[in-house]
Amino acid sequence: MDASHDTLRATFWKPALTAGKGPRYLRLASFIEQSVADGRLRPGDRLPAQRELASWLGIDFTTVTRAYNRARDRHAIEGRGPLGTFVSTPRIALDQVLDLGMNIPPAPAGLFLGEMLQKGVDEVLRHTDASMLMAYQLGEGGVADRQAGALWLAPMLGPLSPADVLVCPGAQATLAALLLFATARDDTVLCEPIVYPGLRSAARSLGRQLTAVATDNDGMLPDALHQAASERGARLVYLNPTLQNPNTRTMSERRRRELLAVAERLDLTFIEDDPYWRLAADAPPPLARLAPHRVHYVATLSKCLTPGLRTAYVRLADAGRRDTFLDTLHSFALMAPPLMTGLATQWIHNGMADRILEGVKAAAAQRQAIAAEILGDEGTPPTNGIHLWHALPAPWTARELTLAARAEGLAVTPADAFCLSPDAPNAIRISLGGVRDPERLANALKRLKSLLREAPPSLRAAVV
Repeated sequence: MDASHDTLRATFWKPALTAGKGPRYLRLASFIEQSVADGRLRPGDRLPAQRELASWLGIDFTTVTRAYNRARDRHAIEGRGPLGTFVSTPRIALDQVLDLGMNIPPAPAGLFLGEMLQKGVDEVLRHTDASMLMAYQLGEGGVADRQAGALWLAPMLGPLSPADVLVCPGAQATLAALLLFATARDDTVLCEPIVYPGLRSAARSLGRQLTAVATDNDGMLPDALHQAASERGARLVYLNPTLQNPNTRTMSERRRRELLAVAERLDLTFIEDDPYWRLAADAPPPLARLAPHRVHYVATLSKCLTPGLRTAYVRLADAGRRDTFLDTLHSFALMAPPLMTGLATQWIHNGMADRILEGVKAAAAQRQAIAAEILGDEGTPPTNGIHLWHALPAPWTARELTLAARAEGLAVTPADAFCLSPDAPNAIRISLGGVRDPERLANALKRLKSLLREAPPSLRAAVV
């Protein structure tokens, strides 16, 4: 810490209690952790003695003790006996694989999941009978849960009644239930050629046939949709139109309206899988806002808050068939986890969900900037969100790079995991949230770039 005189050191600590909310010891602990995160306190810096800091801040010695204990529990600081208390050196992660393959939101800086969980669960238990959280809860979610869902969906769909919203156990179970609910065995479901692998898995398990509809740079082509629906007799279309997984494309409002016009002419229904809308910058209105009677809308919290909540909100195109859909869903996914649903509800109602969302967006923007700086224009267009789509230079193939990256301790996802046809683009999806620390992410991306500059193993083996 660049403060050799006591007056300067005291000045450094004065803001510790003025920011944030909650008890003083938590504010002081958060100040220490944030100072470490932004570099104002560096590994090896010696912290003031507890009585000294208490005197500077005009607080009790026990308040400082509790703050130091909290920061120590989070590995921000460490005690060294009679030498005093010091900022911890960074912990060395011993993970064998750096995960650039699993698409999860990055941890927001300055928000500590353990503390948020503890506080959130405490609040849930204060407002809910604990025995109910451990019991079966069939149906579409309680009134408070559906009110929370209506609040969460309002930026996308506009004002909703709780009666419009269903609470479901994650997007994957919901998508499977919608396929089972809206189609019969061997029916065709139309989608884009590059599609979420979870849809492929659900369709295969349920005996539904996925048929690719031609696209351009703006997504599914209206004329191609009309032709495919007419030829195949299909009535259900799946789209992920905002920050599409994996290619990150966001469909324009004009194209969305053109596709909905085809749906009106042919009496088609869409499943709109929209996990990333709230991460996007200036996203067009969802299909479900433009034509709610044509669209089953699914928005999960897993991709913009945290996967552990296992909570998705659904608005059906036909509210009159709600009970039929719920019966279908309950045939293989009995209920959303009550405790996690209660936590999601609590966070949405008290504003914590929006704080986490803003933190995730900031962390994602930081990681996208890191990726842009390291990978440059080598196949990586600028984007928002938590993943990117990276075209590969010759002579690398996506499958060969995936295997070579794994040997280097990196996990990425090849394009053929998303493609309906064997003619997959020569690209990989790079997920930016799975590596917790931005510095380790940067190192992982540098290792990946270095690998791309080498010849593939098959060519190296041919050199004599």
